[in-house]
Amino acid sequence: MADMPAAAQVLVDFVPTKDFFVGIDSDGCAMDAMDIKHYECFTPSYIKYWDLQPISTLARETAIFVNLKSVTRGLNRWLALRQLLDLLRDRVEVAERGVTIPEYPELTQFIESEYPLSDKGIAAFAAENPSETIDRAIRWGNGVNAMIADMVHGCGPFPGVREAMEAMFPFVDEMTVSATPLHALEKEWNEHGLAQYVHVIAGQEMGSKAQHVQYAANGKYPDGHIMLIGDAPGDRDAARTAGCLYYPINPGKEKESWKRFKDEALGKFLDGTFAGEYQQALIAEFESYLPDEVPWETISGNKKVTMPKVKS
Repeated sequence: MADMPAAAQVLVDFVPTKDFFVGIDSDGCAMDAMDIKHYECFTPSYIKYWDLQPISTLARETAIFVNLKSVTRGLNRWLALRQLLDLLRDRVEVAERGVTIPEYPELTQFIESEYPLSDKGIAAFAAENPSETIDRAIRWGNGVNAMIADMVHGCGPFPGVREAMEAMFPFVDEMTVSATPLHALEKEWNEHGLAQYVHVIAGQEMGSKAQHVQYAANGKYPDGHIMLIGDAPGDRDAARTAGCLYYPINPGKEKESWKRFKDEALGKFLDGTFAGEYQQALIAEFESYLPDEVPWETISGNKKVTMPKVKS
């Protein structure tokens, strides 16, 4: 674990107290904070900092598609920024308005570099590779952070989350597993009384979601006793990487998903019948909510959207 972040030591040191482990994602999964962040903070900042005012309606539609309504839901902010610009560049309606989206190769250089895809990572990259594009990207990131700090308050858990966590508590070691900064997670989970159910709150400083599960749970529980609950394809992929089970929270059907978990899926998890056909059916239903093709006309003729590979 030579490359393990120092902050992740608490996960490595975690000692099981129950026979089962469940990692729970935060934004858009347990906490109803994802939509407000993208509608009110990320999307206006895309338009402001990347000169998208002449195509603001198209930019807004594309941003929401990338971040909430497609297979790329939950994508890292820097990958999502590039995805947005790429999709706008290929939209017929953008070209029809005489707007040209620059290539911004420096953004791709950062994404493909060894630097982590975080605020600290892009700052370190900028120190070694100064450019106007990277300066703009940093201003955009700081602008998003400021808007979130100003706008996002009191966004509590989805209906059914607390009841599901209470139902798990006697049998399951629960842990927050998120790419959100730790300080924000601790504030939200304590403010809304969910921190009492989890042993550790793991944020982006402790590594990727897959790493959170690997550090905290792998090798410490019997086979089939580890699960990740999430709302995005990246969470599904993190569960595969960690070699654990996955329970999806369907976008727009969060209340129903949490009720089904408490009433049905939790029992199957505990009695060993969750894996296999039941899990596969849940994942297939989940994937049907998140299309992998854009609904608009493209210049290239390609409508397919793929999930970029994320650095661990």
